[in-house]
Amino acid sequence: MIRKNRPIPGHTAKLLIFDLDGTLIDSREDLANSINAMLIHFGKKELPHEVIASYIGDGAPMLVRRALGDPDDESFVQDAVLYFMSWYREHKLDNTYVYDGVKEALSAIQKSRDGASAQGIPALKMAVLSNKPVGPTRAIVEALGLGPYFFQVYGGNSFHTKKPDPAGVQALLEEAGAVAEETVIIGDSDIDVLTARNSGIYSVGVTYGLAPHTLQDAPPDVLIDHPRELADVLGNREQCRLEFQVD
Repeated sequence: MIRKNRPIPGHTAKLLIFDLDGTLIDSREDLANSINAMLIHFGKKELPHEVIASYIGDGAPMLVRRALGDPDDESFVQDAVLYFMSWYREHKLDNTYVYDGVKEALSAIQKSRDGASAQGIPALKMAVLSNKPVGPTRAIVEALGLGPYFFQVYGGNSFHTKKPDPAGVQALLEEAGAVAEETVIIGDSDIDVLTARNSGIYSVGVTYGLAPHTLQDAPPDVLIDHPRELADVLGNREQCRLEFQVD
């Protein structure tokens, strides 16, 4: 179901910025397994996967810190982050997968804009902006066949600050030759909505991801329940219908 709180320029936007975890991919199990491997290594008790999932969204250091119970020993936290990242780099694709319907939606959005310039509609660019470190972010995007859809992929350490700071969005606006009024960010948490507000861009929230509960206190402009609805909101309705019928 699509719920609209504010009209967005979905069908004519010049830049679409996608979150990764919980928006394009389900990485819950690999992240949780990596956190629990870190906890075991440091003599801590494992945590339920659903608890760990609630900690995801603000980058690896904050994920580790939350899993450890926010300790005061910064040296310990840094050691734990290094161990977690080392483990995760090796196991990031053990169970992670693209949500059903995401590739079809991205293809439909792209195809719906074919020849758009001839109709006076600006060309479309799509990008990924994650708070996950850029190395594994790009590796996952490529390994899961998402690379061809995006002109740029940035992670949480690509800039001096992470989302919801607007630095990443501002860089993408410049690279895409777009302005805020032509741009939409798509994500599963309040971090993405706050990023939109801080950047002056539009937001689409997805409830199928890792942190949909956070969208209650930070409602996006549009809220959707399934990846196929991305195409309906951000592409041409008829082209989207044909894309899903073919696949």
